[in-house]
Amino acid sequence: MSIDPAVILPAGLSYPPVAGNGDEVRDNEGNILPHWSYLLESIAELGPEAFSERQAKALRILRDDGATYNIYSDAKSPSRIWNLDLVPNIISSDEWGTIEAGLQERGELFNLLLRDIYGPGKLLRQGIIPAEALFSHRGFLRACHGITVPGEHELILHGVDLIRDDDGKMLVIGDRTQSPSGAGYALENRTVMSRVFPSLFRDSHVHRLAAFFQQLRNKLISLSPHSSRSRIAVLTPGPRNETYFEHAYLANYLGFYLVQSDDLVVRNGFLWMKSLDGLNRVDVLLRRVDDWYCDPVELRSDSRLGVAGLLEAVRAGNLIVANPLGSGVLENPVFLRYLPEISKALLGRELRLPSVQTHWCGEPDDLAYVLEHLPELVIKPIYRTSGISSSAGALLTQAELVELRLRILANPAQYVAQPVMAASYLPSFQDSQLLPRPAILRSFAVASNNSYSIMPGGLTRVGGTESEFIISSQSGANSKDTWVVASEPERLLESNSRGDDLQVREAENINLPSRVLENLYWMGRYAERAEASLRILRTTFMLLNGEEPLTPRLRQKFRAAVAKVTTTVLVGDLISDQDLVRQLQDGAVLSSIANNLNSMLFCADETKELLSSDTYRVINDIRDALADLNSTFTVARLSAPEEALDPLVTALMALSGLNHESMIRGFGWRFMELGRRLERATQSSALMNCLLSTVLPEPEQSRVNEALLLTLEGLISYRRRYGARTAIQTSLDLVLLDGDNPRSIIYQLTQMLAHVRKLPNSKGYLHELPPAERIMVEGSALVRLSSLNDMCADVDGTRLQLKNVLTELEALLLRASDMITDRYFDHREQSQQLVSSQWEGV
Repeated sequence: MSIDPAVILPAGLSYPPVAGNGDEVRDNEGNILPHWSYLLESIAELGPEAFSERQAKALRILRDDGATYNIYSDAKSPSRIWNLDLVPNIISSDEWGTIEAGLQERGELFNLLLRDIYGPGKLLRQGIIPAEALFSHRGFLRACHGITVPGEHELILHGVDLIRDDDGKMLVIGDRTQSPSGAGYALENRTVMSRVFPSLFRDSHVHRLAAFFQQLRNKLISLSPHSSRSRIAVLTPGPRNETYFEHAYLANYLGFYLVQSDDLVVRNGFLWMKSLDGLNRVDVLLRRVDDWYCDPVELRSDSRLGVAGLLEAVRAGNLIVANPLGSGVLENPVFLRYLPEISKALLGRELRLPSVQTHWCGEPDDLAYVLEHLPELVIKPIYRTSGISSSAGALLTQAELVELRLRILANPAQYVAQPVMAASYLPSFQDSQLLPRPAILRSFAVASNNSYSIMPGGLTRVGGTESEFIISSQSGANSKDTWVVASEPERLLESNSRGDDLQVREAENINLPSRVLENLYWMGRYAERAEASLRILRTTFMLLNGEEPLTPRLRQKFRAAVAKVTTTVLVGDLISDQDLVRQLQDGAVLSSIANNLNSMLFCADETKELLSSDTYRVINDIRDALADLNSTFTVARLSAPEEALDPLVTALMALSGLNHESMIRGFGWRFMELGRRLERATQSSALMNCLLSTVLPEPEQSRVNEALLLTLEGLISYRRRYGARTAIQTSLDLVLLDGDNPRSIIYQLTQMLAHVRKLPNSKGYLHELPPAERIMVEGSALVRLSSLNDMCADVDGTRLQLKNVLTELEALLLRASDMITDRYFDHREQSQQLVSSQWEGV
């Protein structure tokens, strides 16, 4: 049935027809396709304003989820919120059935191709694959020859990039077989869409994605020799990788450990994860590191992203890596040139899904054709690497074409050429209107029992402009959710996980990598350190701008307090607003608040998979407030500067409260709390020592007492207990000795002792207290056995006993910090490259 666009799109969100055959929404007669009509009608009913509100809501959800993508070309601010266009890509269920069958067939072919390349080599011996095309590709790893994965499938995950050709048929333009990215972002897109358009999503009968990820989890577990208690980890390069969010998201969603190379070690032919209670064997590794970087011993020697000896553990059959090391060779675009012959040799038939026409310059006839038609082709290197991209001949100047010709002739086997493929167009919501944008679909396949399971839909990427040639996330492309719609609701699948299996995994979750525990510990310390600095700065601003002016001695006293807490020497004889702002904003100063908050945010990124969405929402609030400091907090606008610090203090307190109320009382929580308590005790004792060790005359002493109580969040409690006038003895009683005050020093020591007692103790201690526990007991005894009268006694203008107690306590806390880090965290030096490896790039 033909549908008139003017009838169904009355609200100003009309979608203009696209010239030619590249319109995904309309047929050749210009009629809107049936499976698109309901969506466009719904969008029209919303109108531009309401749709913009939904777009803003989606952006907030993505931000709160921590969904980011790192842009390598932006050194100052590489982390960007993931781009999601709320107009989904819609594929009918009938068409998807054809695409799905083609993807399954392609997965089977590439699986057989991988087996042959690192196995019998039949295709090479028969001349179907030229030897130079295979061996000149850096993805071919000779060290992986003969290594197999148990079961029928070597290739576990397969990503395929698709576009629609001029005839309306899907065409493959590339395969991703190393560590295909995008599946996690597709899941995040689906989660956001179901929250922003719940009714539309439900009524559209969209095929769900959960079964794909369930199959991925089941497949990885089945690869373990003891699947009932398997330990599976996701290997990530770390937070600076472009798709780090996806690594953490998938690890959390699938229930696997997220590890970096420093968390792992190979011993006796097995891969082990370093955790608090020792080494724990890893059975299966889902890698998100390119295979060339996975082992600095046998592969790339200057890599710090891999584990020395990893390939030997795989070769011995003690570790399964998905996708297998060496699978990157399948991304060689030269294979597209010979894929029809490969398919006939391995499957006995041609593929249902055709590939883009490809010319390999290593073939003399192909080279002659490419050089003759260079302005009409796209030239690609056969190995993808940063800094080297495709070149469209039509976009090059004459001089650039000459240069490209010379590069090809210098090493023709390293280049392929393909015709310019005009991607089909999808509606994209930009500038409050629907505009056509070119689109590419990445689909995903995971090995199942006897075939491949295909994710219904996948990750759609659209260009920012109508004429955009390169559509990639690095170049700023937007993403879309991909809906495969059916005529009736899809049946929900039951989970195959057993209850006893879930109990085992829950018990194993305490075995976190020691790197994660260390980052949680320092996250707590940096957060508390930043809060202490913010509080003393806020108090100082209030006193400097208060109704009663400060005497020069008090100004110097508070200047010293700021310097003590921030461990920085301020410039000038008297404290100034510029000095205070510098301690707040200057990230180049190691002790500044900005530097401490950035360090805390880095630790949070390193442990992203353990933090709840509410927690990460607060972390993003801190990140935003920190980014706004330079523009919103200037000396010229310091009318009430202390109020500008309130949001950061509140956010840090919210972060502390969320961690306290939402984290399981495992080792991760204990180390974060241990870091917070140790830092709070250290900062409080340093502040007390600076402000109270020197005897001051009244009323200066009262003002110092009040400033201390205000900074340590105890002024209101003090007034309710002791009245309005502050005295040194009662102030010390509240902030030093009161075990019911959560900000007193004795409370911090008590909590630290309780946490240390829950940690694994050093071996060899039967009845003797372990060193860390001994220090906590010693610190508690030091404080509890001190007399308030003695500490407040005036000895030649100094409270000598108080100063000695606090100084000794600071030394004990420093020893405790050193002992905790030495006992529980890994301090091995990273591997250093001793010889040049320039030959590896040849």
